[in-house]
Amino acid sequence: MSNTTPAEIAAAWQRERPGTPTESIEIVTPIWQLAKLFADDRARVLRAAGIDAATLDLLSVIRRSGPPYRLTTRELARRTLVTAGAISQRVARAEREGLIRRSPGETGRKSVVVSLTDEGHALIEGSVDSVLGREASLVAGLSADEKATLARLLAKLTADVRRRTSAADGS
Repeated sequence: MSNTTPAEIAAAWQRERPGTPTESIEIVTPIWQLAKLFADDRARVLRAAGIDAATLDLLSVIRRSGPPYRLTTRELARRTLVTAGAISQRVARAEREGLIRRSPGETGRKSVVVSLTDEGHALIEGSVDSVLGREASLVAGLSADEKATLARLLAKLTADVRRRTSAADGS
């Protein structure tokens, strides 16, 4: 990553192209930089824990559902915001690895319920501790008030960007 600060980037654009809208640079550039740092660090932690991001997502959603740690594939797709096809692939792979088991749902032939196995439960318990513990350490430089303020501002920005981009897409 560049050692050039976002303020320096904005100033250079203003110097080279006066009138260029640069007010977002000091917000968006650090977000991209943080996203890269967080993603790279999370990938290292996941490798060490023996799990990939897609499997972590799948097992986490099931684990957060509470006992008996079972969800339909439809509910998994809704909660993970990935397609039914992607869920099907993730479930098949996790089943081959012995982390989940599939069973027929109660609402019809096509309904499938996915539940954690003991191995899947153990893997997600250790992985969540590793990932969330590491991420807590990465934001430990902020006070509790700063974390709350940042979380509130990020939620506001995310909602607004989601609204603006879906309007631009015609969604």
